[in-house]
Amino acid sequence: MRATWACALAAATLLGPAWAAYEVQDDRGQSARFEQPPQRIISLLPSLTESLCEMGACARLVGVDRYSTWPASVRALPHLGGLDDANVEGIVALRPDVVLLAKSARVTPRLEQLGLKVLALEPKSHADVQRVLQKIGQVLQVPEAQGAARIWRVIDAEVSAAAQSLPARVRQTRVYYEVNRAPYAASESSFIGETLTRLGARNVVPASLGPFPKLNPEFVVRANPDLIMIGDRNFEGLSQRPGWERIRAVRENRICRFPPEQSDVLVRPGPRMGEAARLMARCLQEMAP
Repeated sequence: MRATWACALAAATLLGPAWAAYEVQDDRGQSARFEQPPQRIISLLPSLTESLCEMGACARLVGVDRYSTWPASVRALPHLGGLDDANVEGIVALRPDVVLLAKSARVTPRLEQLGLKVLALEPKSHADVQRVLQKIGQVLQVPEAQGAARIWRVIDAEVSAAAQSLPARVRQTRVYYEVNRAPYAASESSFIGETLTRLGARNVVPASLGPFPKLNPEFVVRANPDLIMIGDRNFEGLSQRPGWERIRAVRENRICRFPPEQSDVLVRPGPRMGEAARLMARCLQEMAP
């Protein structure tokens, strides 16, 4: 299906009428003007890479960040660093029509000084994901019904199906989701937290702390979650953290450890959010008290 859509989009680009100039505003409030849909795109955020490809634009990517690994075709592209160490010379050498990156990327001012067109898009909530999909559709000039709305409809249906698959006994399970060591957590207001809420779970990290707050480890001890979700990359030493042996989830070994491939699905706010919901639902089904 994706291949068919990509072919159709390519044909429309080649055979369609002349394009009128258009502008797209990014998350900084900055606008980029396009005379025609960009044909050479660099994406420096995995969720943006995946969203571009889901809209049939994988063939337009000429470079990605080091963490973009899905779909498999992007692994063959030049990898240009990450949020803090993007390869400026490599980016410039690829002559992109536009560079898509996170709002927090340090390289943005330098790329703009060099005359490159930059759009900063960084989804953190479900509403952000819908908005960013719409922005990407505007960049590519993909009609919303065929692009952003179509993708979100699939995500929404898959999250709902994952929720409906869960028995009543797992609802209201108190969950702590750790996205990175320090620890950084996914709160109620993050896209991960919003998915957990739709699954019927209770997030022990409130929305008032922001989407992905850095916590005092004692906060988690006091919150005493029933279940912990964490990636393998961050699991080592968890049970040795001061006081964490008192946490119910640690004491009863109610911890879902996700291998790197699954962690990537879970922490990327893009077209695979339905798959992420299924992974979290399976965890709740198997490990909830």
